[in-house]
Amino acid sequence: MKFRTKPSAAAVSGLFAGVLCLSGSVQASQTPAQDLGATSSSATQTVSIVLQLRNQDALTSFISETVDPTSPRYHQFLSVQDFASRYAPSDAEINRVKADLGKQGIQVTEVYQNHLVLRATGSMAQFNQYFATEVHNYSENGRNYIRPNHALTVPSSVSDVVLAVTGLDTKPRMRSLSHNMSSDSKGALKVSPPLSTLNNSVTTTNQPGAFTVTDVAELYNITPLYKRNVLGQGHKIGIATFATFTPSDAYTYWQSVGLTVASDKIKEIPVDGGTGTDGSGETTLDVEQSGGIAPAARVFVYEAPNTDQGFVDVFLKAANDNHVDTLSMSWGGTEFAQDTGVIPATHQALMELAAQGITVLTSAGDEGAYDINNNQGSYAYPGCTQTLSVEYPASDTLILASGGITLAGTQTFIDPNTGATLGSVTVPKDRAWGWDYLQNFFENSPLFGGAFYYANLFPVGGGGGVSVEFDIPYYQKHLQGTQLTAPNQSLICQSTSGPQDLIDLPNAYAGRNVPDISLNADPDTGYAEYVGGGWQYGWGGTSFVAPQLNGISILVSQVAGTRLGFLNPQLYARFRQFGYDQNSPFRAITSGDNEYYQSTHGYNPATGLGAVDATKLAKSFSSWGY
Repeated sequence: MKFRTKPSAAAVSGLFAGVLCLSGSVQASQTPAQDLGATSSSATQTVSIVLQLRNQDALTSFISETVDPTSPRYHQFLSVQDFASRYAPSDAEINRVKADLGKQGIQVTEVYQNHLVLRATGSMAQFNQYFATEVHNYSENGRNYIRPNHALTVPSSVSDVVLAVTGLDTKPRMRSLSHNMSSDSKGALKVSPPLSTLNNSVTTTNQPGAFTVTDVAELYNITPLYKRNVLGQGHKIGIATFATFTPSDAYTYWQSVGLTVASDKIKEIPVDGGTGTDGSGETTLDVEQSGGIAPAARVFVYEAPNTDQGFVDVFLKAANDNHVDTLSMSWGGTEFAQDTGVIPATHQALMELAAQGITVLTSAGDEGAYDINNNQGSYAYPGCTQTLSVEYPASDTLILASGGITLAGTQTFIDPNTGATLGSVTVPKDRAWGWDYLQNFFENSPLFGGAFYYANLFPVGGGGGVSVEFDIPYYQKHLQGTQLTAPNQSLICQSTSGPQDLIDLPNAYAGRNVPDISLNADPDTGYAEYVGGGWQYGWGGTSFVAPQLNGISILVSQVAGTRLGFLNPQLYARFRQFGYDQNSPFRAITSGDNEYYQSTHGYNPATGLGAVDATKLAKSFSSWGY
């Protein structure tokens, strides 16, 4: 079967065409899903029915005005109640949907305060009948899940109100975005360990591979804010994740690096019944990094199942609660591999978050410019062609996409079993993170070779490129350095019946460019984390960047005296004003690539606008002036 994307003409509206689902396609490197037959008709399930916003054009204009300093609505954000009354479905529309479901015996058990979500419970027979489908059980690579065997059909009686239905497909969708050389090389080598390990007397290591949040404060000029007692007091950080964690790990981390935090700093919030521990290290580092950058802020951790339903609902729940000032996520998947309904439903949640002043940040991905070719996934090279692609949800125009760089220095690699030195690689200056700078080392090594490199370390790097689902947003238009989609991009995979052309991507499409901002993400110049009751070193990924920028945003918000809201237009306006001059909040990264796009002096799809100076960024939102 062949898929073809069709870029939407109006991404900001939240109405998208051509969203693809690859789950039924040829599996290049993993076992195809096995259909185990229809799910028991008596099995009960709770689904989320996402309703369509009203007055979306007016809402889009309102969001833009809240981040325009010349507008009287600048930083004048809405409450949940105001948002619902202006833009969400009416009580009459909600009651119509409830009554229609009730005719089939499906019971609505909860209506979100924002009027965007109905939680409905019924039997599989009732849902099959109502949505004209049949839900089946599947097994794939050791995982069992349910999924409709053909697309849902929303009844015409409510199709003008219902936007998406999630909960009848429970396949895990998103992957955590962190890397470690020892793990990625299957234990074959690791970066030379730090000279000393962390303890209660060590707060700043100044050692790549063992950096802590106190090192991050030095790298990005956060320390002057701390000296002004800007620590995040009175503010709330939001973390959206798909794994629970052990909060004591985060408290130990903060204490070990010399931070004083409140005993109730962390609050866990289960979404859709909560989730398991698969990926708990991701949640742990998100909390440690964001909460460490803003040590006086509280951290609200929204924990949802790793399903389409959990993904959409974690954003909708955070919007409905309206507790946090920022929200970051360090999970993602290729944008054109999302199931129908996920992107428009999530975009609506992001519109509410923006209208309420909540800044949203996500990781831009760890597969460089080739997100679909993740070497642990189903479309890895060389089984499938190298295909330029970007990470979702980072590609959404309402999200700050957090990219990655590698810090300058010499990396020495050792055999983890014998401790023998295997060689070294020198990075002369800070550059875009793309592990192609290690390719010669591996290809010329008698122990590894090119096949090892492509099997384990390609593609790895800071995510970046051009979206095929979102138009280029107004804040990026006419910005030198932005790119169109490249020509001749098709995903062709080998199968037992020969090459299969699965996807043809559009040529010269003016899509949203990612990332926006990039910080150190390379595991080889990366971080220490405390997880599972012990210290681990040499971790990285844009998973670290999103929560770091989350914490920085909290500090900037404190200086500004208000929530920041939709941050992207405000950052790009500052770049147009200051460029990289002495007052600029940005630092250019002019070396390296993310395995395709070159980092340059100016915007580029490898490192975005470059790195950030937190104190100068805060000044630009304050009355301090220059």
